[in-house]
Amino acid sequence: MFDNIAHRYDLLNRLFSLRIDTRWRKKALRLIRSRNPESLLDVATGTGDFALSAAKLIPTLIRIIGVDISEGMLVRGRSKVDAASLNHKIQLQKADSENLPLESDSFDAVTVAFGVRNFENLEKGISEMWRVLKPNAPLVVLEFSRPTRFPIKQLFGFYFKRVMPTIGRIMSKDHRAYTYLPESVDQFPSGQQFLNILQTAGFNELKCVPLSGGIASIYIGIK
Repeated sequence: MFDNIAHRYDLLNRLFSLRIDTRWRKKALRLIRSRNPESLLDVATGTGDFALSAAKLIPTLIRIIGVDISEGMLVRGRSKVDAASLNHKIQLQKADSENLPLESDSFDAVTVAFGVRNFENLEKGISEMWRVLKPNAPLVVLEFSRPTRFPIKQLFGFYFKRVMPTIGRIMSKDHRAYTYLPESVDQFPSGQQFLNILQTAGFNELKCVPLSGGIASIYIGIK
């Protein structure tokens, strides 16, 4: 499915979010910039947006690895890395987030943007990210959530479940992808439920930062 929509993925993200998603990414990255990380793993990197933003916003980074299971997404991501002349710093590779081909205790930070809800086994994916992090290093997760306040809840629900799937089907030519998006958000254990999963995996100093009235959230945990 993600291979099928790779050619329209970035365009539709900007269109649907009115570019608010770029601000969300920057806010998430600022939470780890003060730690001066030299290595970063971006899980479910897609077309590499988060990895590219990290390279620009965090000057101490020397090595950024982005992993994703969709080769179609990675092909577009690599072309963006080439265009930004960041091949010396960013490497995008195909890998399963639930079985990372990476050494334990090897990264100063791990990030995931709009990807954890797609894990087939969420707990396994979280435990893999914990494994590859160095002690006292942060995990930062940016993910959609379900707003609870009136009228944001009602407006977002209509836009997310009616408007986005219709436009997504027309522009991406994939009849499943943008119906899957609201379904996956509904099924994701957001808020305190997700923090509980992080705690069970071994993360400490947990925090959830709601964004834009609860449309999305940043989750932070320390190994």
